[in-house]
Amino acid sequence: MALEHALLVSLSERSGTGYQLTRRFDRSIGHWWRASHQQIYKTLARMSENGLVTYVEQAQDGKPDKKVYTITDTGRKTLSEWIRTPGKDSTDRRELATRIRGAAPSDLPDLANEVRRVRDLHAERAELFRTLESRDYPTPAILTGTELQQYLVLRGGVLSEQGTVDWLDEVLRALPSPSPESAD
Repeated sequence: MALEHALLVSLSERSGTGYQLTRRFDRSIGHWWRASHQQIYKTLARMSENGLVTYVEQAQDGKPDKKVYTITDTGRKTLSEWIRTPGKDSTDRRELATRIRGAAPSDLPDLANEVRRVRDLHAERAELFRTLESRDYPTPAILTGTELQQYLVLRGGVLSEQGTVDWLDEVLRALPSPSPESAD
């Protein structure tokens, strides 16, 4: 996922200055997507050049003018195309979380399909890890040393994959069901 997409999601929710976007990142998207102030400002400039965002300059007393950025129709179209396109890395929860957060109502059928696809991949991995766990560590209570450490890492995999499955099940229950005419 590019920082561009995360910024488009944020701007689709509310216009803002580079400083405001940086603060929003620190309080929300930044919990799973890190970006420095410099990266955000540099990316906003490039997005403006590419027509994804526009800005108006607002004068400030004793300070340089500030730019208030707004997503353009081209930016919304780019965001929608990204949300509707299956992700390349099904293990990257950050990308899927950003897609879920930024989806417009018209994106939801494609997004739900992507969530189901990713959910099923995580369910398969969780099952694989459980199979390895029961095969390789049938009595975990007696493990010590390297074997215990290997088991604990495998347990982390089981719990992580199952947690993702549980979260995506919740997302699917919460998303509106597609209308009959969109199911064609």
